[in-house]
Amino acid sequence: MNLNEYQNYHETKSHTTAEFPYNTYLCSIPMDFPSVPLHWHSELELIVIKKGRGIVSADLTKRPVTSGDIILIRPGRLHSIDQDRGYSMEYENIIMKPELLISGKADLCAEQFIVPFMEGKVSCESFLTPALSFYQEIAECIRQIDLLCGTRPVGYQLGVKGLLFQFFFLLISNQKEMENAQSASQAKSLEKMKTVLKYVEEHYPEHVTIDDMAALTYYSKSHFMKFFKAHMGTGFIDYLNDYRLTMAERMLHISDAPITEIAQQSGFDNLSYFNRIFKRKYGQSPGKMRSVQRQLNSEGQGTQ
Repeated sequence: MNLNEYQNYHETKSHTTAEFPYNTYLCSIPMDFPSVPLHWHSELELIVIKKGRGIVSADLTKRPVTSGDIILIRPGRLHSIDQDRGYSMEYENIIMKPELLISGKADLCAEQFIVPFMEGKVSCESFLTPALSFYQEIAECIRQIDLLCGTRPVGYQLGVKGLLFQFFFLLISNQKEMENAQSASQAKSLEKMKTVLKYVEEHYPEHVTIDDMAALTYYSKSHFMKFFKAHMGTGFIDYLNDYRLTMAERMLHISDAPITEIAQQSGFDNLSYFNRIFKRKYGQSPGKMRSVQRQLNSEGQGTQ
């Protein structure tokens, strides 16, 4: 598991198999990667914090999380995972396709409960913590599923599906205890933000301006800047440069291209500026990072 799994905001990687679209894997921040950038995908995701603490953003609501917390990410929802200062965090990612719980067109449970839940029409808290009265029950569902997936006895898929239905029953039957469903204005804002992030993903090597983004969202320049800062907590140009630096850091590890070329491919025309802000973000220059990585790779090959 590495950062390449989260290369794009709108993930296209297939996490699950067609036969049984449910998958789980363990991750660690910052051991596996420093952070998981803001992204979304068509699957439902559960982030189960096993050890330590970190920061998770769900639908642009960022909160500190700690051992025991469960974060629910519905399909198509923006989310990210970051390190909380000097702390590390181990967590389990559970990825499943909604179709796993849908039998067909005449499925009452799907029509009345599962589909509305996945589409956000059922009120549900994204951060499930021990403070909820039914937390122990939903946590036990996940624990039992992990045991089944770990041992995989004959028919384990039946047990997993049964426990998933129980999990969603607990969420839906306790919805009155949770916050109201996402408002229409919130949904519209999230869709606009996804459009902006997708544009950055596809055009970051190019000359991208705030005027471009204002036109893309049908906002004035000043309104777009306020909109972006309110939802992302940073200015658009700062965000764009940070994304470009993330891409540059990745290319340093997987490419032998000269640093000047990597800077240009990442959207930086000024090499001295690129070197300066790269060092500010990663604590070392691009050249130093590459030499350290090559030394580590050389030492690793030498011990094999």
